[in-house]
Amino acid sequence: MATLYLIATPIGNLEDITHRAVRVLGEIDALACEDTRITRRIFERYGISLPATVFPYHEHNEEQAGKRILGLLANGSNVGLCTDGGCPGISDPGYRIIMACYEAGHAVEVLPGASAVTTALLLSGLPSSSYTFKGFPPRKPGPRKRFLELDRDLPHTLVIFESPYRLAALLADAHAVLGNRLAAVCIELTKRFERVHRGSLSELSVQFQKQEVRGEVTVVIAGNHPKFREESVEPEDEY
Repeated sequence: MATLYLIATPIGNLEDITHRAVRVLGEIDALACEDTRITRRIFERYGISLPATVFPYHEHNEEQAGKRILGLLANGSNVGLCTDGGCPGISDPGYRIIMACYEAGHAVEVLPGASAVTTALLLSGLPSSSYTFKGFPPRKPGPRKRFLELDRDLPHTLVIFESPYRLAALLADAHAVLGNRLAAVCIELTKRFERVHRGSLSELSVQFQKQEVRGEVTVVIAGNHPKFREESVEPEDEY
């Protein structure tokens, strides 16, 4: 039986790949990946020969590329699927082809590895025993605030991906909806210029209104617990 391999790839540092992933990348018959140019770097770094069949699989061609994957599997070819970084299906296309493979009777294996979600969660210093990964929030203010309101009263830590161009708006809305909780902004995780900024949402909101951000961003926000909330204190009147 042919197998679809979901292969986690490094989120920045090319050393963050498992021995198993390197082996499977060298054994598969075909590879579907988000950007062939980015994935090619892994093959070059580890001296792996590219499969005979390599093609793109991303949000704009998910249906068409998914049919190609199913066709390859039906013909007995083992297919690998990877994104530009992390695991397929986590804020990237993937779950639809997984379901289609199960429905068609094909085997699916996951090769775990690097994740911006858990990396940011640990670097934040916030509770990791219970957390919710929210993915990317809506772009518009109204839907974004409703997106945040869903977890306003819950105690778990929130992990959110965001574009650097909308980071300041997200932090401002989070402060308005969730209150002045502790949070962390993690930028370019595992890469050369990795940075982690920790503080209250009010502090971070002001900071990133003035600071230009480049690169990939993961925001971690404390859950609804007094220990991780900084109450605003109004200054006393002076006489």
